[in-house]
Amino acid sequence: MALNYIWIAFFLIGFIVALGQLIFAGNTHIFNDLVNAVFSNAKTGFEISLGLTGALTLWMGLLKVGEKGGVVAILGRAIGPLFQKLFPGLPKGHPAYGSIMLNLAANMLGLDNAATPVGLKAMKEMQESNPDKETASNAQIMFLVLNAAGLTIIPVSVIVYRMQLGAANPADIFIPILISTFCALMTGLVSVAIMQKINLFDKVILAYLGGLSAIVIGIIIYFSNLPKEQISEVSTFAANFTLISVIMLFITLALIKKVNVYDAFIEGAKEGFAIAIKIIPFLVAILVAIGIFRASGAMDFIIAGIAQFFTWLGLDTRFTGALPVAFMKPLSGSGARGLMVDAMTTHGADSFIGRLACTMQGTTDTTFYIIAVYFGSVGIKNTRYSIGCGLLADLAGFTAAILVAYLFFG
Repeated sequence: MALNYIWIAFFLIGFIVALGQLIFAGNTHIFNDLVNAVFSNAKTGFEISLGLTGALTLWMGLLKVGEKGGVVAILGRAIGPLFQKLFPGLPKGHPAYGSIMLNLAANMLGLDNAATPVGLKAMKEMQESNPDKETASNAQIMFLVLNAAGLTIIPVSVIVYRMQLGAANPADIFIPILISTFCALMTGLVSVAIMQKINLFDKVILAYLGGLSAIVIGIIIYFSNLPKEQISEVSTFAANFTLISVIMLFITLALIKKVNVYDAFIEGAKEGFAIAIKIIPFLVAILVAIGIFRASGAMDFIIAGIAQFFTWLGLDTRFTGALPVAFMKPLSGSGARGLMVDAMTTHGADSFIGRLACTMQGTTDTTFYIIAVYFGSVGIKNTRYSIGCGLLADLAGFTAAILVAYLFFG
Protein backbone atom coordinates (compact mmCIF):
# COMPACT_ATOMS: atom_id res chain seq x y z
CA MET A 1 0.00 0.00 0.00
CA ALA A 2 2.81 2.40 0.88
CA LEU A 3 4.44 1.88 -2.52
CA ASN A 4 1.10 2.66 -4.20
CA TYR A 5 0.98 6.11 -2.58
CA ILE A 6 4.69 6.72 -3.23
CA TRP A 7 4.27 5.80 -6.90
CA ILE A 8 1.29 8.13 -7.33
CA ALA A 9 3.09 10.90 -5.43
CA PHE A 10 6.06 10.76 -7.83
CA PHE A 11 3.72 11.24 -10.80
CA LEU A 12 1.60 13.99 -9.22
CA ILE A 13 4.52 15.99 -7.83
CA GLY A 14 6.41 15.65 -11.11
CA PHE A 15 3.41 16.86 -13.10
CA ILE A 16 2.74 19.81 -10.75
CA VAL A 17 6.39 20.93 -10.81
CA ALA A 18 6.48 20.62 -14.62
CA LEU A 19 3.28 22.63 -14.86
CA GLY A 20 4.84 25.29 -12.62
CA GLN A 21 7.87 25.48 -14.89
CA LEU A 22 5.59 25.93 -17.92
CA ILE A 23 3.51 28.68 -16.27
CA PHE A 24 6.14 30.61 -14.36
CA ALA A 25 9.31 29.96 -16.38
CA GLY A 26 7.82 29.51 -19.86
CA ASN A 27 9.63 26.17 -20.29
CA THR A 28 7.71 24.69 -23.23
CA HIS A 29 10.08 21.71 -23.53
CA ILE A 30 9.42 20.36 -20.07
CA PHE A 31 6.62 18.01 -21.14
CA ASN A 32 8.77 16.68 -23.98
CA ASP A 33 11.34 15.83 -21.30
CA LEU A 34 8.69 14.04 -19.25
CA VAL A 35 7.54 11.89 -22.17
CA ASN A 36 11.14 11.03 -23.10
CA ALA A 37 11.82 10.10 -19.47
CA VAL A 38 8.81 7.77 -19.41
CA PHE A 39 9.90 5.72 -22.41
CA SER A 40 13.65 5.78 -21.77
CA ASN A 41 13.22 4.67 -18.13
CA ALA A 42 10.79 1.93 -19.13
CA LYS A 43 13.42 0.61 -21.54
CA THR A 44 16.13 0.91 -18.88
CA GLY A 45 14.03 -0.99 -16.34
CA PHE A 46 13.38 -3.83 -18.77
CA GLU A 47 17.02 -4.09 -19.88
CA ILE A 48 18.32 -4.11 -16.31
CA SER A 49 15.80 -6.74 -15.18
CA LEU A 50 16.58 -8.95 -18.14
CA GLY A 51 20.31 -8.55 -17.58
CA LEU A 52 19.92 -9.60 -13.96
CA THR A 53 18.71 -13.04 -14.97
CA GLY A 54 22.16 -14.65 -15.27
CA ALA A 55 23.60 -13.15 -12.09
CA LEU A 56 20.52 -13.86 -9.97
CA THR A 57 20.32 -17.40 -11.29
CA LEU A 58 23.95 -17.95 -10.30
CA TRP A 59 23.67 -16.46 -6.81
CA MET A 60 20.35 -18.04 -5.91
CA GLY A 61 21.78 -21.39 -6.96
CA LEU A 62 24.86 -20.92 -4.77
CA LEU A 63 22.80 -19.71 -1.80
CA LYS A 64 20.53 -22.76 -2.08
CA VAL A 65 23.65 -24.95 -1.90
CA GLY A 66 24.68 -23.10 1.26
CA GLU A 67 21.21 -23.40 2.77
CA LYS A 68 21.07 -27.16 2.21
CA GLY A 69 24.64 -27.49 3.43
CA GLY A 70 23.54 -26.17 6.82
CA VAL A 71 25.14 -22.71 6.80
CA VAL A 72 21.98 -21.03 8.10
CA ALA A 73 21.63 -23.61 10.89
CA ILE A 74 25.30 -23.20 11.86
CA LEU A 75 24.90 -19.43 12.16
CA GLY A 76 21.77 -19.95 14.20
CA ARG A 77 23.60 -22.14 16.72
CA ALA A 78 26.57 -19.77 16.85
CA ILE A 79 24.53 -16.76 17.95
CA GLY A 80 22.14 -18.69 20.21
CA PRO A 81 23.65 -17.64 23.58
CA LEU A 82 23.44 -13.97 22.63
CA PHE A 83 19.77 -14.09 21.71
CA GLN A 84 18.84 -15.88 24.91
CA LYS A 85 20.04 -12.74 26.70
CA LEU A 86 18.33 -10.31 24.33
CA PHE A 87 14.93 -12.03 24.63
CA PRO A 88 14.52 -12.49 28.39
CA GLY A 89 10.73 -12.49 28.05
CA LEU A 90 10.89 -15.83 26.27
CA PRO A 91 11.56 -18.88 28.45
CA LYS A 92 14.63 -20.99 27.72
CA GLY A 93 13.90 -23.53 25.02
CA HIS A 94 10.99 -21.51 23.59
CA PRO A 95 10.26 -22.66 20.01
CA ALA A 96 10.58 -19.07 18.75
CA TYR A 97 14.33 -19.05 19.43
CA GLY A 98 15.08 -21.37 16.55
CA SER A 99 12.95 -19.37 14.11
CA ILE A 100 14.44 -16.04 15.26
CA MET A 101 18.00 -17.21 14.78
CA LEU A 102 17.27 -18.83 11.43
CA ASN A 103 15.55 -15.66 10.22
CA LEU A 104 18.41 -13.35 11.16
CA ALA A 105 21.04 -15.78 9.89
CA ALA A 106 19.22 -16.08 6.58
CA ASN A 107 19.04 -12.28 6.30
CA MET A 108 22.80 -12.04 6.88
CA LEU A 109 23.34 -14.35 3.93
CA GLY A 110 20.80 -12.60 1.71
CA LEU A 111 18.41 -15.57 1.71
CA ASP A 112 15.24 -13.47 1.54
CA ASN A 113 13.05 -16.39 0.45
CA ALA A 114 14.18 -18.42 3.46
CA ALA A 115 14.09 -15.49 5.89
CA THR A 116 10.49 -14.33 5.50
CA PRO A 117 8.70 -17.66 6.17
CA VAL A 118 10.73 -18.40 9.31
CA GLY A 119 10.35 -14.77 10.42
CA LEU A 120 6.57 -15.01 10.23
CA LYS A 121 6.77 -18.33 12.04
CA ALA A 122 8.81 -16.67 14.81
CA MET A 123 6.19 -13.92 15.19
CA LYS A 124 3.41 -16.50 15.46
CA GLU A 125 5.34 -18.49 18.08
CA MET A 126 6.05 -15.35 20.14
CA GLN A 127 2.41 -14.27 19.81
CA GLU A 128 1.30 -17.47 21.53
CA SER A 129 3.04 -16.35 24.74
CA ASN A 130 2.03 -12.69 24.34
CA PRO A 131 -0.52 -11.76 27.08
CA ASP A 132 -1.93 -8.79 25.08
CA LYS A 133 -2.64 -10.07 21.59
CA GLU A 134 -3.05 -6.58 20.06
CA THR A 135 0.08 -5.05 21.62
CA ALA A 136 3.63 -5.95 20.62
CA SER A 137 5.59 -7.79 23.30
CA ASN A 138 9.17 -6.88 24.23
CA ALA A 139 10.50 -9.95 22.42
CA GLN A 140 8.55 -9.12 19.26
CA ILE A 141 9.84 -5.54 19.25
CA MET A 142 13.45 -6.62 19.69
CA PHE A 143 13.07 -9.12 16.87
CA LEU A 144 11.44 -6.60 14.53
CA VAL A 145 14.04 -3.88 15.10
CA LEU A 146 16.95 -6.30 14.65
CA ASN A 147 15.27 -7.53 11.48
CA ALA A 148 14.64 -4.01 10.17
CA ALA A 149 18.25 -2.99 10.91
CA GLY A 150 19.11 -5.61 8.32
CA LEU A 151 22.63 -6.77 9.21
CA THR A 152 24.07 -7.97 5.90
CA ILE A 153 27.18 -10.09 5.47
CA ILE A 154 26.78 -10.76 1.75
CA PRO A 155 24.95 -7.92 -0.14
CA VAL A 156 24.24 -10.14 -3.14
CA SER A 157 21.50 -8.04 -4.75
CA VAL A 158 23.50 -4.80 -4.63
CA ILE A 159 26.57 -6.50 -6.11
CA VAL A 160 24.41 -7.99 -8.87
CA TYR A 161 22.98 -4.58 -9.80
CA ARG A 162 26.45 -3.02 -9.85
CA MET A 163 27.65 -5.84 -12.07
CA GLN A 164 24.75 -5.31 -14.46
CA LEU A 165 25.38 -1.56 -14.66
CA GLY A 166 29.04 -1.96 -15.58
CA ALA A 167 30.91 -1.36 -12.30
CA ALA A 168 34.63 -2.12 -12.67
CA ASN A 169 34.67 -3.85 -9.25
CA PRO A 170 31.05 -4.68 -8.32
CA ALA A 171 32.03 -5.94 -4.84
CA ASP A 172 33.92 -2.81 -3.78
CA ILE A 173 30.94 -1.78 -1.63
CA PHE A 174 31.14 -5.04 0.37
CA ILE A 175 33.10 -3.69 3.36
CA PRO A 176 31.40 -0.24 3.42
CA ILE A 177 28.01 -1.97 3.61
CA LEU A 178 29.27 -4.32 6.33
CA ILE A 179 30.41 -1.38 8.47
CA SER A 180 27.32 0.80 7.98
CA THR A 181 24.83 -2.04 8.45
CA PHE A 182 26.64 -3.01 11.66
CA CYS A 183 26.21 0.56 12.93
CA ALA A 184 22.48 0.35 12.16
CA LEU A 185 22.21 -2.97 13.98
CA MET A 186 24.05 -1.74 17.06
CA THR A 187 21.94 1.42 17.25
CA GLY A 188 18.69 -0.53 16.95
CA LEU A 189 19.80 -3.11 19.50
CA VAL A 190 21.00 -0.55 22.06
CA SER A 191 17.89 1.64 21.70
CA VAL A 192 15.54 -1.30 22.27
CA ALA A 193 17.71 -2.62 25.12
CA ILE A 194 17.48 0.79 26.86
CA MET A 195 13.70 0.85 26.45
CA GLN A 196 13.41 -2.69 27.81
CA LYS A 197 16.04 -2.21 30.54
CA ILE A 198 18.15 -5.11 29.26
CA ASN A 199 21.58 -5.27 30.89
CA LEU A 200 23.98 -4.59 28.03
CA PHE A 201 26.92 -5.18 30.40
CA ASP A 202 26.08 -8.86 30.78
CA LYS A 203 29.24 -10.84 30.08
CA VAL A 204 27.65 -12.85 27.26
CA ILE A 205 26.30 -9.74 25.51
CA LEU A 206 29.60 -7.91 26.02
CA ALA A 207 31.53 -10.86 24.60
CA TYR A 208 29.46 -10.99 21.41
CA LEU A 209 28.95 -7.29 20.80
CA GLY A 210 32.43 -6.38 21.99
CA GLY A 211 33.96 -8.91 19.63
CA LEU A 212 31.93 -7.72 16.66
CA SER A 213 32.62 -4.07 17.47
CA ALA A 214 36.35 -4.75 17.78
CA ILE A 215 36.38 -6.36 14.33
CA VAL A 216 34.53 -3.45 12.70
CA ILE A 217 36.64 -0.83 14.50
CA GLY A 218 39.77 -2.71 13.45
CA ILE A 219 38.62 -2.62 9.82
CA ILE A 220 37.97 1.12 10.03
CA ILE A 221 41.35 1.84 11.66
CA TYR A 222 43.17 -0.33 9.13
CA PHE A 223 41.62 1.40 6.13
CA SER A 224 41.99 4.84 7.72
CA ASN A 225 45.75 4.33 7.81
CA LEU A 226 46.02 3.20 4.19
CA PRO A 227 46.97 5.64 1.42
CA LYS A 228 43.86 6.75 -0.47
CA GLU A 229 44.98 5.09 -3.67
CA GLN A 230 45.24 1.69 -1.93
CA ILE A 231 41.90 1.69 -0.11
CA SER A 232 39.78 0.70 -3.10
CA GLU A 233 42.31 -1.94 -4.22
CA VAL A 234 42.64 -3.58 -0.79
CA SER A 235 38.90 -3.48 0.00
CA THR A 236 38.03 -4.95 -3.40
CA PHE A 237 40.55 -7.77 -2.90
CA ALA A 238 39.20 -8.48 0.60
CA ALA A 239 35.62 -8.47 -0.66
CA ASN A 240 36.33 -10.77 -3.61
CA PHE A 241 38.43 -13.14 -1.49
CA THR A 242 35.69 -13.31 1.16
CA LEU A 243 32.97 -13.98 -1.39
CA ILE A 244 34.94 -16.75 -3.09
CA SER A 245 35.75 -18.26 0.32
CA VAL A 246 32.07 -18.22 1.28
CA ILE A 247 31.14 -19.95 -1.98
CA MET A 248 33.74 -22.65 -1.34
CA LEU A 249 32.46 -23.01 2.24
CA PHE A 250 28.92 -23.52 0.92
CA ILE A 251 30.07 -26.25 -1.47
CA THR A 252 32.33 -27.94 1.11
CA LEU A 253 29.61 -28.11 3.78
CA ALA A 254 27.14 -29.42 1.23
CA LEU A 255 29.59 -32.16 0.25
CA ILE A 256 30.15 -33.08 3.90
CA LYS A 257 26.38 -33.42 4.37
CA LYS A 258 26.26 -35.51 1.18
CA VAL A 259 23.99 -33.02 -0.57
CA ASN A 260 23.70 -33.32 -4.32
CA VAL A 261 25.38 -29.97 -4.99
CA TYR A 262 24.42 -29.81 -8.65
CA ASP A 263 20.73 -30.53 -8.01
CA ALA A 264 20.66 -28.02 -5.13
CA PHE A 265 22.23 -25.39 -7.37
CA ILE A 266 19.69 -26.03 -10.14
CA GLU A 267 16.83 -25.80 -7.64
CA GLY A 268 18.02 -22.41 -6.41
CA ALA A 269 18.90 -21.23 -9.92
CA LYS A 270 15.31 -21.82 -11.04
CA GLU A 271 14.15 -19.55 -8.21
CA GLY A 272 16.66 -16.91 -9.30
CA PHE A 273 15.39 -16.99 -12.88
CA ALA A 274 11.78 -16.66 -11.68
CA ILE A 275 12.70 -13.70 -9.44
CA ALA A 276 14.51 -11.92 -12.28
CA ILE A 277 11.46 -12.20 -14.53
CA LYS A 278 9.07 -11.29 -11.71
CA ILE A 279 10.76 -7.97 -10.89
CA ILE A 280 10.47 -6.58 -14.46
CA PRO A 281 7.09 -4.84 -13.99
CA PHE A 282 8.02 -3.55 -10.53
CA LEU A 283 11.34 -2.07 -11.64
CA VAL A 284 9.83 -0.58 -14.81
CA ALA A 285 7.00 0.98 -12.79
CA ILE A 286 9.20 2.62 -10.18
CA LEU A 287 11.82 3.79 -12.69
CA VAL A 288 9.16 5.43 -14.85
CA ALA A 289 7.75 7.25 -11.80
CA ILE A 290 11.24 8.33 -10.73
CA GLY A 291 11.95 9.44 -14.30
CA ILE A 292 8.90 11.74 -14.24
CA PHE A 293 9.94 13.08 -10.83
CA ARG A 294 13.53 13.74 -11.93
CA ALA A 295 12.73 15.13 -15.40
CA SER A 296 10.31 17.65 -13.90
CA GLY A 297 13.12 19.11 -11.79
CA ALA A 298 11.46 18.17 -8.48
CA MET A 299 14.29 15.93 -7.32
CA ASP A 300 16.94 18.49 -8.28
CA PHE A 301 15.01 21.15 -6.35
CA ILE A 302 14.93 19.06 -3.15
CA ILE A 303 18.57 17.99 -3.40
CA ALA A 304 19.67 21.55 -4.17
CA GLY A 305 17.91 22.78 -1.03
CA ILE A 306 19.64 20.18 1.14
CA ALA A 307 22.99 20.85 -0.56
CA GLN A 308 22.63 24.56 0.05
CA PHE A 309 22.05 23.93 3.74
CA PHE A 310 25.20 21.79 4.07
CA THR A 311 27.17 24.31 2.00
CA TRP A 312 26.11 26.95 4.52
CA LEU A 313 27.53 24.66 7.22
CA GLY A 314 30.79 24.47 5.25
CA LEU A 315 30.54 20.73 4.49
CA ASP A 316 31.14 18.68 1.35
CA THR A 317 27.78 18.24 -0.41
CA ARG A 318 28.52 15.40 -2.85
CA PHE A 319 26.66 12.94 -0.63
CA THR A 320 23.34 14.74 -1.19
CA GLY A 321 22.99 13.12 -4.61
CA ALA A 322 22.42 9.74 -2.94
CA LEU A 323 19.99 10.97 -0.28
CA PRO A 324 16.85 9.97 -2.23
CA VAL A 325 17.80 6.32 -1.56
CA ALA A 326 18.01 7.02 2.17
CA PHE A 327 14.65 8.81 2.17
CA MET A 328 12.96 5.96 0.31
CA LYS A 329 14.51 2.90 1.99
CA PRO A 330 12.39 2.88 5.19
CA LEU A 331 9.26 3.09 3.04
CA SER A 332 9.89 0.84 0.07
CA GLY A 333 12.67 -1.59 -0.81
CA SER A 334 11.77 -1.62 -4.50
CA GLY A 335 11.46 2.17 -4.52
CA ALA A 336 14.91 2.55 -2.97
CA ARG A 337 16.27 -0.01 -5.41
CA GLY A 338 14.89 2.03 -8.29
CA LEU A 339 16.52 5.19 -6.95
CA MET A 340 19.82 3.33 -6.51
CA VAL A 341 19.66 2.21 -10.15
CA ASP A 342 18.73 5.75 -11.17
CA ALA A 343 21.76 7.14 -9.28
CA MET A 344 24.10 4.69 -11.01
CA THR A 345 22.66 5.24 -14.48
CA THR A 346 22.71 9.04 -14.01
CA HIS A 347 26.12 9.46 -12.36
CA GLY A 348 27.87 6.16 -13.15
CA ALA A 349 28.17 2.92 -11.21
CA ASP A 350 31.69 3.81 -10.08
CA SER A 351 30.95 7.43 -9.23
CA PHE A 352 30.96 8.59 -5.62
CA ILE A 353 27.18 9.05 -5.69
CA GLY A 354 26.64 5.67 -7.36
CA ARG A 355 28.73 3.84 -4.76
CA LEU A 356 27.17 5.74 -1.85
CA ALA A 357 23.66 4.97 -3.15
CA CYS A 358 24.59 1.26 -3.27
CA THR A 359 26.01 1.42 0.26
CA MET A 360 22.81 3.03 1.54
CA GLN A 361 20.67 0.44 -0.26
CA GLY A 362 22.53 -2.38 1.48
CA THR A 363 22.69 -0.71 4.89
CA THR A 364 19.22 -1.31 6.35
CA ASP A 365 16.01 -3.12 5.53
CA THR A 366 12.58 -1.63 4.78
CA THR A 367 11.42 -0.65 8.27
CA PHE A 368 7.77 0.24 7.63
CA TYR A 369 7.21 -2.74 5.32
CA ILE A 370 8.70 -5.22 7.78
CA ILE A 371 6.73 -3.84 10.71
CA ALA A 372 3.50 -3.84 8.68
CA VAL A 373 3.94 -7.41 7.38
CA TYR A 374 5.27 -9.06 10.52
CA PHE A 375 2.98 -7.38 13.03
CA GLY A 376 0.06 -7.58 10.64
CA SER A 377 0.52 -11.33 10.29
CA VAL A 378 -0.41 -11.81 13.97
CA GLY A 379 -2.96 -9.00 14.32
CA ILE A 380 -0.87 -6.58 16.41
CA LYS A 381 -2.16 -3.00 16.29
CA ASN A 382 -0.09 -1.28 19.00
CA THR A 383 3.55 -1.41 17.86
CA ARG A 384 4.72 0.72 20.82
CA TYR A 385 8.24 2.12 20.23
CA SER A 386 9.29 -0.29 17.45
CA ILE A 387 8.96 2.30 14.63
CA GLY A 388 10.97 4.91 16.54
CA CYS A 389 13.80 2.47 17.29
CA GLY A 390 13.74 1.16 13.74
CA LEU A 391 14.01 4.63 12.21
CA LEU A 392 16.79 5.54 14.66
CA ALA A 393 18.71 2.49 13.40
CA ASP A 394 18.08 3.65 9.82
CA LEU A 395 19.45 7.12 10.60
CA ALA A 396 22.59 5.68 12.18
CA GLY A 397 23.13 3.34 9.24
CA PHE A 398 22.75 6.06 6.61
CA THR A 399 25.00 8.44 8.52
CA ALA A 400 27.65 5.73 8.80
CA ALA A 401 27.25 4.98 5.07
CA ILE A 402 28.06 8.60 4.21
CA LEU A 403 31.13 8.68 6.47
CA VAL A 404 32.39 5.31 5.25
CA ALA A 405 31.86 6.31 1.60
CA TYR A 406 34.12 9.34 2.09
CA LEU A 407 36.73 7.06 3.68
CA PHE A 408 36.64 4.39 0.96
CA PHE A 409 35.72 6.32 -2.16
CA GLY A 410 36.97 9.83 -1.39
